[in-house]
Amino acid sequence: MPGLSRRQFLVHAAALAAATGLSAEILTPRLAAASAASGGVGASGALRAARAAGATLGDVPTTLLQTIRQGAVTTGSYRVLTTGPGEPYIPRLDVLGRAPGAARTQTRRSLLYLGHLSDLHVIDAQSPGRIEPMIEQNHSAWGSAFHPHDPLSPHATAAMVQSFADARYSPLTGAPMGAAIVTGDSADMHSHLELRWYIDLMDGLAVDPATAGPGAGYQGVQAWSEATWAYRPGDPGGGAFGDYGFPRLPELLAQAIAQPVESPGLPAPWYAVYGNHDTLLLGTFDLSPQLHALAVGGQKSYSLEGTAGGILGGYAASGGAFPQAMDALGIALGIGRPGFKAVPSNPERFLFEQRDFMAEHFVTEPTPGPVGHGFTQHNLDSGETWWKAELSPNVVGLGLDTCNQVAGPDGAVPDVQFRWLEAQLQQATADKKLALVFSHHNSLTLENRAQRPGASEVLHGAEEFVDLLLRYPVAIGWLNGHTHLNQILAHTRPGGGFWEITTASCIDFPQQQQVVEVVDNRDGTLSLFTTVLDHASPAVPGTSGSRSDLASRSREFAANDWAETPMMRRGSPLDRNTELLLPAPFDLSSITDASLEAQRMTEQARLTAYETARGL
Repeated sequence: MPGLSRRQFLVHAAALAAATGLSAEILTPRLAAASAASGGVGASGALRAARAAGATLGDVPTTLLQTIRQGAVTTGSYRVLTTGPGEPYIPRLDVLGRAPGAARTQTRRSLLYLGHLSDLHVIDAQSPGRIEPMIEQNHSAWGSAFHPHDPLSPHATAAMVQSFADARYSPLTGAPMGAAIVTGDSADMHSHLELRWYIDLMDGLAVDPATAGPGAGYQGVQAWSEATWAYRPGDPGGGAFGDYGFPRLPELLAQAIAQPVESPGLPAPWYAVYGNHDTLLLGTFDLSPQLHALAVGGQKSYSLEGTAGGILGGYAASGGAFPQAMDALGIALGIGRPGFKAVPSNPERFLFEQRDFMAEHFVTEPTPGPVGHGFTQHNLDSGETWWKAELSPNVVGLGLDTCNQVAGPDGAVPDVQFRWLEAQLQQATADKKLALVFSHHNSLTLENRAQRPGASEVLHGAEEFVDLLLRYPVAIGWLNGHTHLNQILAHTRPGGGFWEITTASCIDFPQQQQVVEVVDNRDGTLSLFTTVLDHASPAVPGTSGSRSDLASRSREFAANDWAETPMMRRGSPLDRNTELLLPAPFDLSSITDASLEAQRMTEQARLTAYETARGL
């Protein structure tokens, strides 16, 4: 199939130069390379221009080149991390059901190169709205309430965004990144400030972690001697973290809030869906008046008694509206609260409501966009929390809200979304478009049918949901998160099926995310290539207090979570760098080389503008 003619190329290049405001001298050579990736007019300069853009196809920083592994024990049971060899792509044939053609490596063409982030859990660790002392009762059950690296969450997230910026060209084909998806659990404790941080870090804005105010120092449980259950880096002795061997780092908390955390921003348009932490407190409970008052107040709990009595008391079955309101007033005024300490208040910490999550995505930078990040004015007007987006001319993204708004961390698919999804898959089939489905929950956690008394909406579980996707071969992939691990599952039917791809998180080890590339092998098959990314920080942290050193320290702490099995979250080699083959759902020759070349030029123009703005 012919690509763009020379005249068509020049016309398209001129339009893109006008749209981006870049000069033809800067833009045209890169557009020629982009068209080359589709077999177009600039084929001879493809590799040269990819190098000019910042990386050769062989040195894009991913786990193809280097992995981070568990190292030696230093003190007690505490382990450091080290580097290991990279991991190549492993073909998986579970869905294809036969040996693939060897010639595909010479004929493949990229249809979409996509970033996938999930479970960022951006944390304001100084917030009074956190309920960290719950781990004193049960570290395993309440582990998400407190991590020793909570103050380093913005740094790890920014370093993860840096990795997507570094991998903005595919390590496989050199294709520019065309889109990115965030599959939920972005704000950890329902704080508006955490929500803003997450959006700003994705957009490339700096965030200020000194939320207690200028000159206040670090105000939180990790600085307080009374909180012996916590990791206190200034003096870790006398508690479980010290006994385990966590190091003494007296400057760590000051370094964590010393300066704004810089982020390069994602290099492509990004989209978002709800996670259970974006829906309920700790992803599990409804928000009480006590929590709303506490989050913006000047009292922070450091004890289990204070947390259970003063914060969670509103959940007691006997608590009516009036006593809850009085309790909230008492918290706001700091009246009669043993186990609390006074801290500077911050009104930006207010707990957001469900609609606010969507609305905040409209308060965003114009680039990389889009405004709303999948959500539209229709979503704001109707309250619908699911969306459709054209990720490319040939790939549609379908974003779902699988979160239960009543109770519990796991989810289900409401019938209204189930029926909407089927209609969209029918349309994609008619339009001959590939479909990627996005949700927070995965097939192992899609069985929560909790409803309020009197409610009668049908909530669909994993079996029904998987069966629905299997009925539509255009649904080639389901990307999700929630379980904080790398896992890839094959869902099959006679003659085909689809791939379910779950990525890890930025809070639990291995603190990894991934890129996914949809590739046409030109032999009647498709491949989804998954490539795991470590965040851009060294395996062994330094002590400078830089973003990369603090992100590295976060990963090392996460690897020493003794209540979990951190290495398990890496998944097996079949869950990391893979080639996931499946039959093409229709004749992909309907996607012309000319249309693909034009798409690639548009993606390259966007990336060139990104690189120019950042001096890359």
